Amino acid sequence: MGAIDKGTDVTTAAATVTPMMAQYLDLKAQYRDALLFYRMGDFYEMFFDDAKAAAEALDISLTKRGKHDGNDIPMCGVPVHAAEGYLLTLIRKGFRVAVCEQMEDPAEAKKRGSKSVVKRDVVRLVTPGTLTEDSLLDARRHNYLAAFAEVRDEAALAWVDISTGAFHVMPCPPVKLGPELARLSPREVVMSEASEADWAEIVSDMGSALTPLSRGSFDSHAAERRLIDLFKIGSLDAFGSFTRSEVAAMGAIIDYLDITQKGKLPLVRPPVREGVNTVMQIDAATRRNLELTHSLNGGREGSLLSAIDRTVTAAGGRLLERRLSSPSRDVSLIGERLDAIEWSLANRRVAEDLRDAQRRVPDMERALSRIGLERGGPRDLAAIRNGLIQSTQIHAMLETVSIPVQFAVNAASLRGHDALIDLLDAALVAEPPLLARDGGFIAPEFDEELDQARQLRDEGRAVIAAMQAEFITQTGINSLKIKHNNVLGYFIETTATHAEKMLSAPLSETFIHRQTTANQVRFTTVELSEMETKIHNAGGRALEIEKRRFEELRTAILARASEVTETSKALAEIDLTTALADLASAEQWARPRVDDSRAFEIEKGRHPVVERALRRQSGTNFVANDCALSDGHDGAAIWLLTGPNMAGKSTFLRQNALIALLAQVGSFVPAKSAHIGTVSQLFSRVGASDDLARGRSTFMVEMVETAAILNQSDDRALVILDEIGRGTATYDGLSIAWATLEHLHDVNKCRALFATHYHELTQLSDKLAGAENATVAVKEWDGDVIFLHEVIKGRADRSYGVQVARLAGLPAAVVSRAQVVLEALEKGQSETKANPKAIIDDLPLFAAIAPQAPAKPSITAPLTEKLAEVFPDELTPREALQVLYELKGLADR
Repeated sequence: MGAIDKGTDVTTAAATVTPMMAQYLDLKAQYRDALLFYRMGDFYEMFFDDAKAAAEALDISLTKRGKHDGNDIPMCGVPVHAAEGYLLTLIRKGFRVAVCEQMEDPAEAKKRGSKSVVKRDVVRLVTPGTLTEDSLLDARRHNYLAAFAEVRDEAALAWVDISTGAFHVMPCPPVKLGPELARLSPREVVMSEASEADWAEIVSDMGSALTPLSRGSFDSHAAERRLIDLFKIGSLDAFGSFTRSEVAAMGAIIDYLDITQKGKLPLVRPPVREGVNTVMQIDAATRRNLELTHSLNGGREGSLLSAIDRTVTAAGGRLLERRLSSPSRDVSLIGERLDAIEWSLANRRVAEDLRDAQRRVPDMERALSRIGLERGGPRDLAAIRNGLIQSTQIHAMLETVSIPVQFAVNAASLRGHDALIDLLDAALVAEPPLLARDGGFIAPEFDEELDQARQLRDEGRAVIAAMQAEFITQTGINSLKIKHNNVLGYFIETTATHAEKMLSAPLSETFIHRQTTANQVRFTTVELSEMETKIHNAGGRALEIEKRRFEELRTAILARASEVTETSKALAEIDLTTALADLASAEQWARPRVDDSRAFEIEKGRHPVVERALRRQSGTNFVANDCALSDGHDGAAIWLLTGPNMAGKSTFLRQNALIALLAQVGSFVPAKSAHIGTVSQLFSRVGASDDLARGRSTFMVEMVETAAILNQSDDRALVILDEIGRGTATYDGLSIAWATLEHLHDVNKCRALFATHYHELTQLSDKLAGAENATVAVKEWDGDVIFLHEVIKGRADRSYGVQVARLAGLPAAVVSRAQVVLEALEKGQSETKANPKAIIDDLPLFAAIAPQAPAKPSITAPLTEKLAEVFPDELTPREALQVLYELKGLADR
């Protein structure tokens, strides 16, 4: 979190500044670590060091307002109507913002005296983990706030998304904190100030903001009371059994929400306790290497999520990301999800109708959250209405067909909202405005009093004209007029000739004399005076009625908040299922067989992201490959993969990891067939990078990640390792790779794909019963190497590094020299291994003029002459075949 430079302690000067500035300084003293957005009419203004920091971060003008200790007070401001955009920029740059609003009308303040200050107070503390506005959030991603608590020898992690209400907790030993934060990607993590220093680095590595809280926030007994009060229950046993650390973590979140939301707590669902072993464990390095939800450049494009996301709702998109981040280990649950996809494929017409209906489903989860926090507007009410209407239609579609268990569970949550739908449909216009203060969102004929107020507001002249006609009929004076001026307001005017009639009974009982001029006499009536007041107040009255109706509708929705939430969750499930079915149909993915065995058999597997990129960029097909990690007699199943760079080893490693992950997500997979025994842990050590900020070289990063794999992998893990040991000297690297492979086989006993350039390791297949050699096939042609991208059993004879260097565009002189050195080294290794220095001594010095690369065979003159005579566009098929025979004959001479 970006700290704000506090600079001079301006609070000591409160007695020497204006009352308004004294109020500002008093509020700022309560929020020293946040920028104070101080409401001044149509602007939020900032002063002193806040102004300097905000002006720089937002690239806005820094001005001045008044003086302090003889110096100008720095000031900047942003318009209230555009504040959300500025808030987003500040939050992304690490700031927290305290939003201070005017708590009364300025006119009320003036009644207390000309120098009275409008009452103001902070209504909200905006932090990365407490955002709810659509403009501040990614619609297809959760925005988690997490809390980590330690109580004696226990630890737990809780997290909430206040924009949807999702609330979870799980036991979390300290060693698991990093992987769990990597899984959740929370925007903000709260911890006890006593342990802040211990975890700051891990939290920072995950890209999360760390917020310390007092120890009291993590007191488990106080936390239990907070949770009981929030959910209005007698005991937490109503939600299950929780450890003291879990209660402390959940309670800390609620306490922090109370602080930031100033007592207006969001609609948080009852907490769901997650088990440690219910999902596939994936550490941060593996998530990064496999590019599950983000590519290596940090964007969504190029990630697995981007390649497979065909959901049509925001809630469905969030559910997909959640599933990809947390693949299940529950075989029965996975089977139900696969059954639902298979049903969607078998009932394509119904599935397409469901997807069309889902496209009209708004984000009810986030609309409901804003309504609960009193930040919602008329469009949020309409979102609930429209979403419930679509849920009813989707339920009707599902009633016409036989559906699987997964759909049946969801379908039950789609109905039962008829009364709320009828209320919202009758009350709201089709397209309401964004803000309640704009009015115009309550439908005509819903509120008779509102209709009358609107009529007066919009048709005041017509109403007055109707009264004038009524008075003419009543008096018989055709020249009678109703007029208006700023002094008298509305009045009835007639000539002095007719005035006598109006001043006499019985008309005098109705018409009240107000003013006599030279030629005219003016009257009023009780009815006209009342109508004048109504017309004058009609606009404000209409808005008051709409606001009252808004609160009534808001209350009606909140009364059914839990049912609306369940409906939203069901719609997201259906969206995701039909989206995965659409993906499987379009990409020809197959249903995997997932069970509790240790099997890992994939036929014609493909990499979903690379295949998509190839199709888009060049229209070429992806070369599919098999992978069978069969158990050896001691339980290990390892493929040792050799072959040149650029041949596709890394792609092959990644695609098998992704296929296993997708299978346990409950998705069909990019393969002809797949049999996956549940994977408990997925580890990937692929690619090279350094960590200069921590002083770690590429090799050190590689070793740290490899150590984590060897220390944590169990016998149900899937490990993919690429080029272990390449960052150091050859023999050091070879020995490390050798020992790593043996450890995976003998100790971890896991399934693994191990790619290497150390051909010496291929000998281990003779020693390790559970290891097998495989290679990526290539073909040489005229000194070049052609990559076939086909994985076959066996071992590579060499790495073809020089040929790959030529393809990369190294100067011909360098390539030729490398070939000479390579041949000498290979000869020396076979003949003089005892004296490697002799190899170097025998190598000729780099020539002053580099040898030219060997010339490729030239085409003979007759062949060239014949080709020059051929014009393909003018040949018939028969003539073309004859020319081909003639060219073949010339080439064979």
